[in-house]
Parts: sequence; structure tokens; C-alpha cells
Amino acid sequence: MTEAGYFVTGTDTNVGKTVIAAALALKLRATYWKPIQTGTLTDDDTLTVERLAGVAVAAPRFRLPEPLSPHAAAAAAGISIPLAAFLPPPAARPLVVEGAGGVLVPLNDTQLIIDLIAALGFPAVVVARSTLGTINHTLLTLAALRVREIPVAGVILNGPRNPGNRQAIEHYGQVRILGEIEPLPLLDAAAVRGVAEAIHLPS
Repeated sequence: MTEAGYFVTGTDTNVGKTVIAAALALKLRATYWKPIQTGTLTDDDTLTVERLAGVAVAAPRFRLPEPLSPHAAAAAAGISIPLAAFLPPPAARPLVVEGAGGVLVPLNDTQLIIDLIAALGFPAVVVARSTLGTINHTLLTLAALRVREIPVAGVILNGPRNPGNRQAIEHYGQVRILGEIEPLPLLDAAAVRGVAEAIHLPS
């Protein structure tokens, strides 16, 4: 682990980034920060993490009503999202940053989430589904991060255990699997603590 913390990204939307980020923040006694929150009319990941993990949270830099990718949600709100707007909040502890969607989701007319990851300089933790299709999505995400020379701490698989997919991602992606999180029957504070215990970070 670096002193800075981690950037939690995913192979897609709705792959479990928020629960994983909450568990990482709990494990590291870190501050959680989601720089861009879209879909605020129905969702607020910051409040969810605060409720489930009981960790310190930093306010999003952008809160946008529409449940769209950042560039589209910003356009709907009549604003743009400049990369220069993102300065990590001051924190005396590690920072766990949660992205929006995957690494190639547009941030504005010319930049992507991967540009934000590179600018912040945190190692990436990739959250991926365990099920069919994950090999391609995960390897593409890893390749994109490595082209930009962004350190990859590892992959966390979310869903029913699939040894074949795990082995393929480890082998072809040359990456460490940090944990396998099986479906949670109930999402509460105890479940997040269990997820935190199932994650094994590099020393």
C-alpha cells in the first residue's frame, strides 16, 4: 500500500465498486472519496459508504442529478468537468477513491476517467464480475491502465466463485487477485466487514 491509498475502478458500471470501496476504506481506516457522483436524484454512494462502513468521507467535487456518464450528466446540468478541478481532499489517513463506471468512461469532451486516475496518481484496484464475459472486460481494463503506466494493485472478483475465470485473469492479465466476494444475502455493516476481511492487499 502507498501512503496515498487506492483508486477503485471497475470493468463496467454496477460491478460492486461502492461496496468494495467501502470495505477497503474500513480495512485501511481510510477516508472515502467519490469525486463525481451522478444520479443524485436516486443515489448517493458517499452516504451509503458512510452508513455501511462508518468511515470518514469527503464530499464529491461534482454532484450531478442525471444517472448518466459524467460527461453526459454534466452536459445535462449545463456544466463541464475540467480535470484540473480534482484535487484530493486533505486527509491525515489513506484515501480510497471510487471512480464512475469504467476506465474509458468520458469525463468531458477530451478526457476519460483514466485521465483522472493518472492525474491523482493512486494505484488502481479493479473490480470485476466473476461471471461470463469478465475475462475480456478485465484484460481490456488492465491493458488500458498499463498503457498509461498506472500501477495496478490487483483485481477483486465480485459474484459467484468461478475458478476458471479467476485463473484466466491471473494468467493472461499477470495480475494478483486480491479477493473473491460472493453474493451478499444482505447488504449491511456486518456484510461490509466481511468483505473487508476477504480482501488481501499487497504488503
